[in-house]
Amino acid sequence: MAAGPVIGLCAHVDAGKTTLSESMLFLSGALRRQGRVDHGDAFLDTDPMEKDRGITIFSKEARLTWNRTDLTLLDTPGHTDFSGETERALNVLDAAVLVVSAADGVQSHTRTLWRLLEQRKI
Repeated sequence: MAAGPVIGLCAHVDAGKTTLSESMLFLSGALRRQGRVDHGDAFLDTDPMEKDRGITIFSKEARLTWNRTDLTLLDTPGHTDFSGETERALNVLDAAVLVVSAADGVQSHTRTLWRLLEQRKI
């Protein structure tokens, strides 16, 4: 697969970024089985600390084809303790999806991420 645009998933913690990435990978055919964060078998949460805590700590990439477009998907941490990791990932993005939890709404970290994306013209 040729490298296409790099699309980052960004959000506050527990907004559903990793679940969204699992669904995209599964529906595109890149994964045979959809993992779950709460089961510790999410494809992009590979580090033992991530599995134990049920959160993304390190940005991870996966390649998929969506509507005949090759993409590199980047799942970023949502917890503010790991925002440095998210900020580093922003440097390689062509576009971003800012995920907002319907249950929690816009959080202060959501606004911070919006500003960072805006500053970088992402």
